[in-house]
Amino acid sequence: MLANNEDVTSKQSAVERMGIKRFDKTLFENLKAQADRSSRRRAHLNVHNNYQDPVQRLFIAMMPDSYVRPHRHTQPHKWEFFMVLDGELDLIFFDEQGRCEQRISLCANGETSGVEIPPNVWHATTCHSPVVFMEVKQGPYEVTDDKGFAPWSPEEGSALVPDFLARVKQVREDEYLDDK
Repeated sequence: MLANNEDVTSKQSAVERMGIKRFDKTLFENLKAQADRSSRRRAHLNVHNNYQDPVQRLFIAMMPDSYVRPHRHTQPHKWEFFMVLDGELDLIFFDEQGRCEQRISLCANGETSGVEIPPNVWHATTCHSPVVFMEVKQGPYEVTDDKGFAPWSPEEGSALVPDFLARVKQVREDEYLDDK
């Protein structure tokens, strides 16, 4: 409780001194602006202190033309948790051959706003408008083995990406990405 002579600024300073981290709409808007300027069309803000932390927590802003290559996390303890905070995104789940097994739409104010993905599940993320979501996953983060990319998907930066991304955005359950 604030004493009569304290103001909001001193309250915020106390919160900062306690190590409490605040996340607000301004942060999300700034993150979307960073994503809009990024060549990869996404930006992230780590909440965890370092890549060795046992739990990795980050905010990600993504633009509609950002390509998240289909991938899976092969380590048996590497689950992923997604929660949409602003906007809407689609998570698309695939089998080994690139057949869409399921699409789940996550919306900040919708019926489903989050999911947890177990290890070894092929998935990709797309959006139709700017989105901000939180990702939580088991650490530590090791760039060399964080993801296994789908062999039926083009590498980021490939000339094939725009057409492939358009197909990912439209693929329906039981359809293959390569029109088998």
